[in-house]
Amino acid sequence: MTERSLLDRLATLDTNTVSDALDFLGLAGATVGIQPLWDCPKIVGRASTIQLGPRTEAKTAAHIITPVIAEIDTDDRVLVIAGGLDGISCWGDIIANAAQYKRVRGSVIDGVSRDIEGSESIGYPVYGRGITMISARNRVAQLSAGEAVRFAGVTVSEDDYVIADRCGTVFVPASRIEEVVELGERIARRQDAMVQAVRAGRSVAEVMHDKEFDAIKENKAQ
Repeated sequence: MTERSLLDRLATLDTNTVSDALDFLGLAGATVGIQPLWDCPKIVGRASTIQLGPRTEAKTAAHIITPVIAEIDTDDRVLVIAGGLDGISCWGDIIANAAQYKRVRGSVIDGVSRDIEGSESIGYPVYGRGITMISARNRVAQLSAGEAVRFAGVTVSEDDYVIADRCGTVFVPASRIEEVVELGERIARRQDAMVQAVRAGRSVAEVMHDKEFDAIKENKAQ
């Protein structure tokens, strides 16, 4: 199956369904506290990972994240920015414009953003822990890129899959994406049927019994 068709199928799901699929498979990936920082669209794409940390050297350096943006040459990327510091920005409107120019799909930040109106004004999706006005300059350094990072309690590797919407942000290991998407689609179909059953008057206690959810993973033909 092609990467594009997997992304398209993942985009038809939501984070609730993908989180449920990960639960069924015993996989970590759902995070807590990474929310849209403006009323932005859902993001679905492949991770470009960036590790930040406190700046300890006084010498001049490229601004954080900019070297990664400069190297992007496909339209499937989501910037996954780990290591944000409390109250200090690790995203802003100038790099949002640069990312949009390079067709980046959005940014998810284990930290906070400044200048959020700048990202909103160009329609660039940003998910994170909150908003600040304090600059990263001379406070935050980029420690690595393209390597595994620890993001909101989840290990995320380069090229893993990312889905973020109003309920939060979820990561799927690239090696497991096909089975997660397939199971997510079965869950979505079953839950749609359960909603219809409740609307038709069937007892909600019966519809939401554990056995109904167990049937999702037991019957792969659904």
